Amino acid sequence: MPDVVTFGEAMIRLSPPHFQRLEQTATLDVQIGGGELNVAVGVARLGLKSAWVSRLPQNSLGRLTENRARQAGVDTSHLVWASDVEARLGLYFVEFGAAPRASSVLYDRRNSAVSTIQPGEVDWKKAMQGARWFHTSGITPALSDSAAAVVLEALKAARQAGLTVSYDLNYRGKLWSPEKAQSVQEPLMEYVDVLITTEEDTNVVFKIKAEGKTEEKGFTQVSAESYKEVARRLQEKFHFQAVAITLRENPLVWRNTWTAIAYADGKVYDDVKYELEIVDRLGGGDSFSAGFIYGRLAKDSYQAAVRYGNAFSALKHSMPSDFNWATLQEVESLLKGASLRIAR
Repeated sequence: MPDVVTFGEAMIRLSPPHFQRLEQTATLDVQIGGGELNVAVGVARLGLKSAWVSRLPQNSLGRLTENRARQAGVDTSHLVWASDVEARLGLYFVEFGAAPRASSVLYDRRNSAVSTIQPGEVDWKKAMQGARWFHTSGITPALSDSAAAVVLEALKAARQAGLTVSYDLNYRGKLWSPEKAQSVQEPLMEYVDVLITTEEDTNVVFKIKAEGKTEEKGFTQVSAESYKEVARRLQEKFHFQAVAITLRENPLVWRNTWTAIAYADGKVYDDVKYELEIVDRLGGGDSFSAGFIYGRLAKDSYQAAVRYGNAFSALKHSMPSDFNWATLQEVESLLKGASLRIAR
């Protein structure tokens, strides 16, 4: 039985090598990625048992996705397999940029198999049996009205089963409008214990924003106190057990800083700021969620949750693919101040 259950879409990620544009490339690198699957993989890498729930087409791409999840140690026994012949797996294309050209994403995910999922297709009681934590994100209800209904169904089942529920707000402007995102998600927050978000997404969806922004060296900075105030206001409005906010500064495409805070029990938990030389930033937020869940479950501490989430995410940025292939040993070594010299 899993410790953690996640629910959401996975897609095939296709990207040109060597910083090429899609228009010029002759080959594409193939990866699998998706917010909630990335979290399930991360949790498994850290040593907990995880299960991922989704709906896949009964074809080679669906089987490829399941196989990649299983290879990473994720239980796929509760997947729903679409029977209609037109069911498809979503695709997304990533062009990796370099300053001053930002990286970009092109989606081809309309009418994917999971977007047509219906309430009643997943046996949530069985899927959540013995689990301690359920995780999903704002990407999933953005896929369709029926997917949003299944998210609500899952949240209610998790609450009834006594699981802790985390929800990554994860706003995607290419999927829905701020108004639709707010109207759909505000009612879901009743069933959420831990909200994971960014200041930007919080402002877009819930109209709660940080004050005290300043411009320095071409990018926006927000004071730590402002982020803490955003977390406090979210907790006050929705009565979450905890709010976690990830903080990224990106003066250059491949050079960022990364840290996070959490607000719980009237206290603020923060951590060091990591300087990142980025190999691949996709999945960085999902790795924070995975590390946060691990820290909370394995160490029974919000301080540990922030530290493990922060370190696990920092390591993710150093490796290609949406999945985080770091180990618990590497995370704990980083927490102790690991050297950047070659490990021999």
